[in-house]
Amino acid sequence: MNAFLKLKRLNKREKYVLYGALGGFGLWIIIQLVVFPVFGKRDRMEKNLQAKINMLAEMQQLSSDYQALTQNAQIAAARFGRREKGFTLFSFLDQLAGEAGIKNRISYMKPSKTEQKNGSYKISRVEMKLDEITLEQLVKYLYGVETSEDLVVIKKLSITKKDTKQSLISVVMQVETVET
Repeated sequence: MNAFLKLKRLNKREKYVLYGALGGFGLWIIIQLVVFPVFGKRDRMEKNLQAKINMLAEMQQLSSDYQALTQNAQIAAARFGRREKGFTLFSFLDQLAGEAGIKNRISYMKPSKTEQKNGSYKISRVEMKLDEITLEQLVKYLYGVETSEDLVVIKKLSITKKDTKQSLISVVMQVETVET
């Protein structure tokens, strides 16, 4: 009751200032309790939506990667199944060298095998050195290795120039394949 008496004693200008201050305080409370939470929730929802969109895009990418890997595995399994019985990397490389006309240029061939820890497959590897061959002979040999249906790949290749007059080179390469 005392507050109402004091309010009545205020002049018009003081009342306007007081009502303005109370209106501003009320508006501030409405903004704090209604407007900010609504916009904050909308921002959170937009961020969540964007995160879900990103997750969906990543899932679609992973799905396409998985499908590509599955298809590649099926192709590799089919190639692996078509490989002749008793296939050895050493004999394959030796035969290919004969076809490329560089069999007499082989300095050495060192075969090795590595068993996979958690698998039934072995990595068969042959390191070989070819001396005094031409670049054309090397290209023919490498093409034969890389285009074979026997899943043979060249892991390392080192080329050194031997003779400047005849353009002869020496090559050390490491070739790998998977065996059962």
